[in-house]
Amino acid sequence: MALFTANISKRKFSIIDFFILAFIFILFYTILKLGAGMSIPFSPEQQPAISLEPDMLPYYAGRSLLRMFIAFGASLIFTFIYGYIAAKNKFAQKILIPLLDILQSVPVLGFLSVTIVAFMAFFPGSLLGVECASIFAIFTGQAWNMTFSFYHSLVTTPKDLQEAAAILHLNWWQKLIKLELPVAMIGLVWNGMMSFGGGWFFLAASEAISVLGENIHLPGVGSFLAAAVEAGNMEAILYSIFTMLCMIILVDQIFWQPLVVWSQKFKIELSESADIPSSYVYNLLQRSALIRLINEWVLNPLCKVFNCVFNQIAELSTAASLRMQSQTSIKGLPTIVPLCLTVGVLYLLAEPAQEAFAMLAAMEPRELFSILQLGFYTFIRVIIALLLGLIWTIPIGVKIGLTPKLSKIFQPVIQIAASFPANMLFPFITILFVKFHVDFQWGCIALMMLGTQWYILFNVIAGASSIPNDLIEVSSIFNMKGWKKWKTLILPSIFPHLVTGLITASGGAWNASIVSELVSWHENDLVATGLGAYISQATTQGDWPKIVLGITVMCIFVVMINRFVWHRLYRLAEVKYHID
Repeated sequence: MALFTANISKRKFSIIDFFILAFIFILFYTILKLGAGMSIPFSPEQQPAISLEPDMLPYYAGRSLLRMFIAFGASLIFTFIYGYIAAKNKFAQKILIPLLDILQSVPVLGFLSVTIVAFMAFFPGSLLGVECASIFAIFTGQAWNMTFSFYHSLVTTPKDLQEAAAILHLNWWQKLIKLELPVAMIGLVWNGMMSFGGGWFFLAASEAISVLGENIHLPGVGSFLAAAVEAGNMEAILYSIFTMLCMIILVDQIFWQPLVVWSQKFKIELSESADIPSSYVYNLLQRSALIRLINEWVLNPLCKVFNCVFNQIAELSTAASLRMQSQTSIKGLPTIVPLCLTVGVLYLLAEPAQEAFAMLAAMEPRELFSILQLGFYTFIRVIIALLLGLIWTIPIGVKIGLTPKLSKIFQPVIQIAASFPANMLFPFITILFVKFHVDFQWGCIALMMLGTQWYILFNVIAGASSIPNDLIEVSSIFNMKGWKKWKTLILPSIFPHLVTGLITASGGAWNASIVSELVSWHENDLVATGLGAYISQATTQGDWPKIVLGITVMCIFVVMINRFVWHRLYRLAEVKYHID
């Protein structure tokens, strides 16, 4: 104890520690203040109007950020549970991965329209119901990409490390925290960054909600922007765009950039990289005596208790599983949790699936063929958008991922570009299309790319960042350059991450087709023949059967493509292209 006290006494506090302490207190006070505003009494008929005064923007920005981080925390929990079960249980995998394909293809606004009524009924007379619906909408824009990344990292864990874990007799919890989470960390951080950016895209739609003929506006930057657009207040629009840019930069520098630097410690390599990314915030936290004290006195004891509890649960569950296997002749018996989860999912989907199939059965063959034809047109555009995205994201992503100095410079720029709501640019692009008489049947592909190419880029950067430094040194020793280096080292190394980026970008492209194939500017309506325009027009007309039918056909296309294309590439990455 004396040694411990002496060690603590040697640590000197500096001005940095006082700033960090003040920041922690301000952060907790702000969270409590903003959280209190989420549960006030609420009635759709008597809701406060959104003020367009600029001095309200800091408060609105805080409310929006609180929703974003709550949704991100829920997405992390969902990622770890869903991705782990899907990767570890073959029975559940056959249900959960196709279901994830369907979920990522369902438009985010489709989730919002279904859940808003349920959440308001669950919290009657309180704003918390609408807040939960808004957070859930943001969650659906974040979770699927992260889950695919974590799942793929688990199934491509190096075999020699798995064998080492088996030799050391690690239980599932020890294997998760000592092997699988570290291996997945780099990809998870970059995909988490991309998913968080995806949440900004739907911020306005999740804060300005229309339900049961009522327009509900939650305090936030998204609703401020929607109110400014509705009022035609260009000054307020510029203020909201500036505030959103400030939030994106602030979150990137304080939250994501330190995480990127920290994640490099989990890079699998035999020799240390000479050039590693850096972060001013991360360096300050490393030098802070206050952070070291919090780590030793608070975080480490809590982590030890948490680890001890889950370690005991893992031991008991492993023993129970072995006992079940010894008492039954059925091999590969699915565990209780995946089985219950699968049954619950099938139960929730039973009624909507029955309605969709009833509509399909009642349709005339000609009408059904017409909708399938629209889906084929959108499919062609999705493929072209992915190919065009691959052409520029692979070389640029590899260059940034292999050069930490470039990563430090361009990561904030990419984060801003990926996070900025692309649909805000649609009116300006529409003007250009009308002025230069661009054929919108092909021009809408450019709009589609604005929301999808970033998934590929972030995954390519993550894949290039995780290439072991010793392999790079070996390629230099053997004087590998040009195409030979790409074919032997770079492409095989980034291939698993590239597949993850393609599958999430594909789902994002189908989702984006709904707003990309039909755009308007004053009297000019540009419509492309496709499934996205069909769903958008049905939504405008309030034709619920057509909406359900269009989304069902879109889900069928996405699932078929994923099963016959992307998941075969997943298998190839799992078997051939991963580091052992």
